[in-house]
Amino acid sequence: MKEKMKSKFEELFGDYGDIRVYFAPGRVNLIGEHTDYNGGHVFPCALTMGTYAVARKRNDNKLRLYSMNFEKLGILESSIEDLKYKKEEKWINYPKSMIWALKSEEYNVDKGFDILYYGNIPNGAGLSSSASIEVLTGFVLKDLFNLDIDMVKLALLGQKAENQYVGVNCGIMDQFIIANGKKDCAIFLDTANLEFEYAPVKLKNEKIVIMNTNKKRGLGDSKYNERRAECEKALEELQQELNIKTLGELSEEEFEKNKHLIKDKNRKKRAKHAVYENQRTIKAVKALQENKIDLLGKLMIESHNSLRDDYEVTGKELDTLVEESLKQDGVVGARMTGAGFGGCAVSIVKNDKVEKFIENVGKAYKEKIGYNADFYVVEIGDGPRII
Repeated sequence: MKEKMKSKFEELFGDYGDIRVYFAPGRVNLIGEHTDYNGGHVFPCALTMGTYAVARKRNDNKLRLYSMNFEKLGILESSIEDLKYKKEEKWINYPKSMIWALKSEEYNVDKGFDILYYGNIPNGAGLSSSASIEVLTGFVLKDLFNLDIDMVKLALLGQKAENQYVGVNCGIMDQFIIANGKKDCAIFLDTANLEFEYAPVKLKNEKIVIMNTNKKRGLGDSKYNERRAECEKALEELQQELNIKTLGELSEEEFEKNKHLIKDKNRKKRAKHAVYENQRTIKAVKALQENKIDLLGKLMIESHNSLRDDYEVTGKELDTLVEESLKQDGVVGARMTGAGFGGCAVSIVKNDKVEKFIENVGKAYKEKIGYNADFYVVEIGDGPRII
């Protein structure tokens, strides 16, 4: 793939100067969904699938960007002086958002560049293709311009780009795991203070299988921002009597004792999910450390049920995948992953049952939904790198 991309780059942009090839992963979150903007814990891992880039610095201010995933759009041009968000520019708003974020904090990106991108993360699947492009672009610029920036800061700038430029009020999880991923480990991250530890994911007899609904969803126009606003309002109501900064500070018992302060029924359900999901995540990491894979699976199932009933972000497609998964032999646990409203679910399946699992769940999904789901048996990989 590397040679094919370099060849395409030279065909498009010319064969001269120093060109480099880079990679940043996609991610899947094992548990801890919609907790990252509620001051809770998350437990994601980086994938070996992700986004590649070939890049070269220019001597002028011009930006020339090309994606092998959107070849019909051709080379899209802009400049480092014209970084305004333009809806019609589609995917290049993600790289532009990262240039904007770096420049907004006085990082010296003083010349243009040519970049060719290629991603093998299914677009719109909820495996963080947008955050992967953002972090990858930041990593490329860190290298091209010798920027003094660590990977935690790079993740924070990716979040700033998504929040303030793209307009999606996301938490820190996606950019953080993509920037800081480590092979065969998930990151146990406290989003309230960004303290984290690497937790080895030792699945000796099981595989992680990601199931793509193939129902596309756009985060910006989903109910994502609405859910966040509901949680913020619930927090305000609780703060009238409780000295807390986030919902993630509450135990289940404290929430039950004080939930009467939340006046709206739906807001109460949203806050309950945020509190209980945070505690499930803490328990899940402990279960993994103690090699209690069955307990991890049970917590994943509880997580999905809460996302379906209390947070209401699943939908028919995701629910069908999870329901059909749990009917199969050798399934330890399954749940939706990502923002919801389409995208993917994740399951842990015994090695010798994976083939039959994919066949059976795929058949049942097609019968009930009317089109195919896609399945990926994934491995946990490292964060961004030069290749």
